Amino acid sequence: MSQGSRPEVVVVTGASAGVGRAVACEFARHGARVGLIARGHERLQTAAAEVRTLGGQACPVVADVADADAVEAAAERIEEELGPIGVWINSAMVTVFAPVSEVSAEEYRRVTQVTYLGTVHGTLAAMRRMRARNRGTIVQVGSALAYRAIPLQSAYCAAKFAVRGFTDSLRVELMHDRCAVDLVMVQLSAFNTPQFDWARNKVGERAQPVPPIFQPELAARGIRYAAYAGRREVCVGWPAVRTIWGNKLAPWAADLKLRKAGYEGQTTGEPQPARPGNLFDPPPGDPGAHGRFDDTARDASLQLFWTMHRAPIAAVLIATVLASAGLAWWAVS
Repeated sequence: MSQGSRPEVVVVTGASAGVGRAVACEFARHGARVGLIARGHERLQTAAAEVRTLGGQACPVVADVADADAVEAAAERIEEELGPIGVWINSAMVTVFAPVSEVSAEEYRRVTQVTYLGTVHGTLAAMRRMRARNRGTIVQVGSALAYRAIPLQSAYCAAKFAVRGFTDSLRVELMHDRCAVDLVMVQLSAFNTPQFDWARNKVGERAQPVPPIFQPELAARGIRYAAYAGRREVCVGWPAVRTIWGNKLAPWAADLKLRKAGYEGQTTGEPQPARPGNLFDPPPGDPGAHGRFDDTARDASLQLFWTMHRAPIAAVLIATVLASAGLAWWAVS
């Protein structure tokens, strides 16, 4: 997509690793001008170089999304260098793997500041610019955990619930004001990202996403689709759909299942290596978008394929049904 004859300007927070890195690269493959916001300078520069290699323009800006002034300054710089922002994607997050009794007030505060308030800060910076032009799209990268909280990730789940509440409120306000800015939330399944090695971990065992696990490039394709689909919400991966609807229909059943699976499904049984984590400071190194689960992660989803192509698939199914009915009528007439 583009604005006139110029490539779209897309801003991605949390762009130096994980899903955010994959999203920046996905838009770059389509020629976008990409503003990348993250905390780690060296990794951010590497991500920007990858964007340029893939055919996009890049403007990397070091900023902590927990700092509203820093996010505003980043947006200003990106527009000065790349042009008017057309799509803003809030992807930055941190988490703590621990039972509630072992999470400190400071840790809850930090997860909230980054994962929830970071989304608010990004949305506000985008809205200041998009409202004036009466166009643009804001994508909130959510999770099935925005509907169904699980044990050992209370801070992260609470933040994603908050993002969903904030997004729903803003959406109705935009409708009331007849503002043409689009707002969409993308609910993800489990993805193979570095967060499971970087996150602060008090469980004592190495963390993992609850299987099945998907590659971050799949999330990126779903997020780019959501940016232009004009939909309220997009799920990526059947597990997200199953979790959301299962919790709506029978939350008590999810409670019973998670009493055991919610613990075993998030750990590998291996001892957790001593690491500083990324809660307050960016960790060293540059793993890129992927975590350590490449051997088991899936790079395709039938659910996402159906979501992205539902109109032609539905047309084919309807045509098939009508043709079958016509043949049946001809056979008996």
